[in-house]
Amino acid sequence: MTPVLEAQDITVRRNGRVVLNINNLTVNAGEVLTLVGPNGAGKSTLLHVMARLIEPERGRLIFQGRVLSPRDNLAYRRRIGLVLQAPLLLNASVIDNVMTGLSFRHVAKKEKNKRADSWLNQFNIGHLRDRPARQLSGGESQRISLARAFALNPDLILLDEPFSALDSPTRIKLLDDFQALLADTNMTTVFVTHDMNEALLLSNRVAVI
Repeated sequence: MTPVLEAQDITVRRNGRVVLNINNLTVNAGEVLTLVGPNGAGKSTLLHVMARLIEPERGRLIFQGRVLSPRDNLAYRRRIGLVLQAPLLLNASVIDNVMTGLSFRHVAKKEKNKRADSWLNQFNIGHLRDRPARQLSGGESQRISLARAFALNPDLILLDEPFSALDSPTRIKLLDDFQALLADTNMTTVFVTHDMNEALLLSNRVAVI
């Protein structure tokens, strides 16, 4: 079966120093692949390369059997979801934040509301749909970010340490809910963490950097 994404011979330099060197890494359909390693190992750099936010010095990404070029970036980004460590929320309601990506993709209003409400409920924040997003807690804010990414129905979702800034009780609860959701959706996922317990809880496969 063709991998969803393959990174080949990736090299990234900063200030003349190699910060990432990956010979080959594949992401298979339906799996949760976790990238683990110490701070500074290049986990987030690799994820940002996968999101086409960083252009490597050399190497290539192959998405669903096709080599990506710079002119493919916009179309590719519309096929993926990205969640960062710090939630990036608009000064708007919860439901409007979740519908943001769908609006950029010109999804019809009725379908936008349906998909946004469905994912808010799956992340257990449907009761907050009309609240100002920036007035919510850290855990609730990250649930909004996750719902926004999943509402896109992406072919691939990329998660950059989305739970690391949360307090322990909030983190544990969100991890439990997220584990169940990944099992239900079979979403192809790349997850970055420095916490091996998170990796073992969520992953089908672990790549150590």
